[in-house]
Amino acid sequence: MTSWQLVRVFAGSFILLSLALGMQESPLFVSHYWLYFTAFVGANLLQSGFTHWCLLEGILRRLGVARGN
Repeated sequence: MTSWQLVRVFAGSFILLSLALGMQESPLFVSHYWLYFTAFVGANLLQSGFTHWCLLEGILRRLGVARGN
């Protein structure tokens, strides 16, 4: 997998996990404060769409993951 693919996998996983932990209807509910993490991930995806910079992608590239197209 390339770095941009892994960023999307991580972001999607983090969003789904934080929704499961933050929604009262979920059997995994812990606290509604997990929804702030969902917003944080979404905001980072939004800013990376405009700036073409993502911290996680930089970390993955330093770990040797290929950049991709």
